[in-house]
Amino acid sequence: MIIKTKDNSNTLFSTKYNQHFHDLKTGAINESLMKHVIPALEFHKNKKKLKILDICFGLGYNTFSTINYILENKLNKELQIFSPELDLELIDSLKDFEFPQEFEKISYIIKKLIETKKYKDEKIEIELYIGDAREYIKKLNDIDIVYQDAFSSEVNSELWTVEYFTDIFSATNEEAVVTTYSIASNVRLSLYEAGFEIYENNPTGKRKQTMAVKNKKDIDAKYIDMKLKQTRNKELKALYD
Repeated sequence: MIIKTKDNSNTLFSTKYNQHFHDLKTGAINESLMKHVIPALEFHKNKKKLKILDICFGLGYNTFSTINYILENKLNKELQIFSPELDLELIDSLKDFEFPQEFEKISYIIKKLIETKKYKDEKIEIELYIGDAREYIKKLNDIDIVYQDAFSSEVNSELWTVEYFTDIFSATNEEAVVTTYSIASNVRLSLYEAGFEIYENNPTGKRKQTMAVKNKKDIDAKYIDMKLKQTRNKELKALYD
């Protein structure tokens, strides 16, 4: 059943994970832009060619919002987007999904991608992989941006563990950034134990979120000292397979 979110974009409810695909109070488009697209593109504002890993494709909002944002703001960027999705039935159903009016200009991209699972033009290349994200990421390298947007660790723990983030670490380059809505301490510790440094940003002024990088940087975000957190909270544990 299609559900209208606050910004009038539509989302769905997953009966498998018992969660909505997007935060209803934020809105599907706004969530993609505020939690992933804008922070990641600002982080890489000087880089013209970007390789993005979108975990997981779902309804495609992160991928489509990225493309739309770049086109609307006339940013000189070339994109390679890789996105795994386990649910083929979901992807096939998107041919009838009512995407927001904001995506009308890229409807030809959406149509082609849903039909063939691939899209390519002079500046944009997308690969939609149907299968296990854990296996897929092992084949990737030199990724600049990771949208860590799986269902929450409470219901989809396999995409939040140290082992999983270690593979993400291997798939990314030294200047990469991981964006995620999760601020859970055990998720942050899992990222940290996989090799990432943790930062907290608050792009909307209402809700905090997490960014992770491989090396400490002077960025517009608060550094989170995970070693200190462990010292203060002996019960804090990372997530493992």
